[in-house]
Amino acid sequence: MTGTLISLISIFIGIIASNLFPYFKPKYTFGFTGNTLIGVFGSILLIKTFGRLGFDPWFIMENATFHASLFLINGVVSSLGSIFGLIASKAIYNKLNAD
Repeated sequence: MTGTLISLISIFIGIIASNLFPYFKPKYTFGFTGNTLIGVFGSILLIKTFGRLGFDPWFIMENATFHASLFLINGVVSSLGSIFGLIASKAIYNKLNAD
């Protein structure tokens, strides 16, 4: 695997997490398209933030070896980023639409 493929997989994990989370917490939904967009940007934001600590795709593929534990952490961070993005977006939406 290359670093680019790992980045795409982690973004896909973020999309899945942002579309599955509203099934458990229905008040945090923006529809399929909204959840997908928020999932992409939320996962990228948190991956880039935590990537500085050594969890980015190029550290996962360091010296042409695949580090599964770093990939697992990257997937968890990606899914958490999309969920946090969904929660933050809903909080901003509710604050702007308060009567």
